[in-house]
Amino acid sequence: MGHVTLREHDDGVLVLAADRPPANAMDVTLLREVLDAIEQLAQDPPRALVLSGRPGFFSAGADLKALPGYGPDQQRAMVASINEMALSVYELSCPVVGAITGHAIAGGLVLALCTDVRVASSAGRYGLTEVKVGVPYPQAAIGVVNAELAPHAARVLALGNELLDAAECLRLGIFDEVLEPDAVFPRALELAAGMAAFPPEVYARTKRDLRGATAARLRAAAAEDPLLARWVE
Repeated sequence: MGHVTLREHDDGVLVLAADRPPANAMDVTLLREVLDAIEQLAQDPPRALVLSGRPGFFSAGADLKALPGYGPDQQRAMVASINEMALSVYELSCPVVGAITGHAIAGGLVLALCTDVRVASSAGRYGLTEVKVGVPYPQAAIGVVNAELAPHAARVLALGNELLDAAECLRLGIFDEVLEPDAVFPRALELAAGMAAFPPEVYARTKRDLRGATAARLRAAAAEDPLLARWVE
């Protein structure tokens, strides 16, 4: 894979890292690579997974430089891939720890919200800026925002469209821990190692009980996503 790697660590922990310079912006290629990796993991789940970005950037979301040049087929592929990426990570049966290594914006923050535990860099800026840039939310993306954030946090992010610092995101319950940049990945590995010791069948069942009904509803919405007909001009 060109921009996505899977690496084994101790204690049954696997790391999925995306590295597409400079900002881990999502184009059709990066999304396809992430989906291929998640599909592999879904078929043979590790004891725990760390989902990580590159130094300074977890992900800036959809590649707004590439997007205007995409034809209808590529735009449909983007919408379908964003929906599938969000749901596939959200539904993974194993523990998933987000190592939010820097800025997570728009679809990048949506992806962070799909993880089970979120450790974020104090140096990053975070927000949902889709409305500001005129890019509608795919159904699974806005559905995860609605499911994972408290109503006041969703309102601040999705309607305010401002970038927040990590401390404010911690206060709003978006992240579970905020650390200095160099400490984010080691802490994510530490948390994942602890969660890897949980009985996998019980963890999977509990996660399914928490998220299964929401995921099923979002899959149905994604299959009929109106953005599949037209996303952006």
